[in-house]
Amino acid sequence: MLFGIDRLLAEPDLRAPLAGKRVALLAHPASVTADLTHSLDALVAGGVNISAVFGPQHGVRGDLQDNMMESPDFTDPQYGVPVFSLYGEVRRPTDASMDTFDVLLVDLQDVGCRIYTFVTTLLYVLEAAAKHRKAVWVLDRPNPAGRPVEGLTLLAGWESFVGAGPMPMRHGMTLGELGHWFIAHYGLDVEYQVVAMQGWAPDAAPGFGWPAERPWINPSPNAANVNMARAYAGTVMLEGTTLSEGRGTTRPLELFGAPDIDARAVIAEMQRRAPDWLTGCTLRDMWFQPTFHKHVGQLCAGVFVHAEGPAYDHTAFRPWRVQALAFKAIRALAPDYALWRDFAYEYVFDKLAINVINGGPGLREWVDDAAAVPADLDALTLPDEAAWVAARRPHLLY
Repeated sequence: MLFGIDRLLAEPDLRAPLAGKRVALLAHPASVTADLTHSLDALVAGGVNISAVFGPQHGVRGDLQDNMMESPDFTDPQYGVPVFSLYGEVRRPTDASMDTFDVLLVDLQDVGCRIYTFVTTLLYVLEAAAKHRKAVWVLDRPNPAGRPVEGLTLLAGWESFVGAGPMPMRHGMTLGELGHWFIAHYGLDVEYQVVAMQGWAPDAAPGFGWPAERPWINPSPNAANVNMARAYAGTVMLEGTTLSEGRGTTRPLELFGAPDIDARAVIAEMQRRAPDWLTGCTLRDMWFQPTFHKHVGQLCAGVFVHAEGPAYDHTAFRPWRVQALAFKAIRALAPDYALWRDFAYEYVFDKLAINVINGGPGLREWVDDAAAVPADLDALTLPDEAAWVAARRPHLLY
């Protein structure tokens, strides 16, 4: 199959409108062609006039580990063009940076989750392009989590850098498709084009979104593999808790744990409360010791989420519910457990991080309500999921 960048390079007719234009590229380390050439190098070699580069969170180089670690602007040492950070002094393109190009190519590998900030960066560049009358092309890439939809819809007033609009946690769209939805939802007047993939089959085994013939390259430092991308719509919520999400290990955002939990008891309580929420994956109790971040240097009891192997069922696996159920189990086993972190999260200083992550307080309130049962969360979430499936349908390209 061909990603958008591969088609743009292979088909002269697609590139023809770029002739004589100043072209900017929004990219990161996973922005590569089929032969693993970085898109910047491939575009320059293909005769495209690259006048500027933009980098999202974690930087063009993908070197910064954690949230709220900012990248500077710099000059590309090989091509001498400015590199503008969209996760530094600003998160929206400045007027000055918008003056450096005519067409912006967006070539970002996403992981299919609303909270992954490349989604919000896409919205911000579309809004800036509408203001400055610039064109935006998305060179589309697969959603490695596939088409399934899950989670509560972000509530009005809860927009943030991890919440670009009223969509659920697991949106099931590509960035190219999301661009169309953003334009329709926000009424943007912008010249927009998607260089679509060729041959993407999001429902096909074994990848269910990620083509087996393409190597995985981390789009951010802790996005190490497809298992992470599948689990992320649940495990990302750990960032709003005192539980480790595995940063400081080799498998971040695929596990959770802490020094003071009983992993086997947590799994047993999850199975007792909602065994149907655990179908499609395997939970394995394990031990780990983070080398940095939460619980650094401490032995932690943990649970690993395997969304892989013969037990994996792509349509049945619901990572957001799996992680919600883990929180519920911990709260049931230890009602006074200090579960929620109270700290600034993605530049939101006046709301609990777990609420920012979920786009509202509904998930946390369900966890903390001792009388609430899984059916109560389903009653809130299922209508949101059905509404999103309908809302996204006109914008699907594959």
